[in-house]
Amino acid sequence: QVSVAESGGGSVQAGGSLRLSCRVSGYPYRAYGVAWFRQDPGNQREGIAAIDSDEDKFYATSVKGRFTISRDDVDHVVYLQMNSLKPEETGMYYCAADVFDYRLDPKYEWWGQGTQVTVSS
Repeated sequence: QVSVAESGGGSVQAGGSLRLSCRVSGYPYRAYGVAWFRQDPGNQREGIAAIDSDEDKFYATSVKGRFTISRDDVDHVVYLQMNSLKPEETGMYYCAADVFDYRLDPKYEWWGQGTQVTVSS
């Protein structure tokens, strides 16, 4: 059984940084796609960043140049480094994984419970 677990959320002032971690366990293969999504209450999940099995990276336009996604396949952890955070980026951040590379499309099969990020002005 595959499990996905996020960590690293918290509160930060505008302009600050946070690093989120996503641990994927229970999957026997090295290659899978992983992505980060953000969701505000009442809104759909928005794809923020993704890394595919070839380690190609994809970003939402709003975060390009500020966020960086990376993966450690030895420990099965995917990181999201978020710099210059903005108040409107407050929300629940979810990590998702799948054997297919869905990039920023929320079709992923396995999801974590989310980690809250709050950016104050």
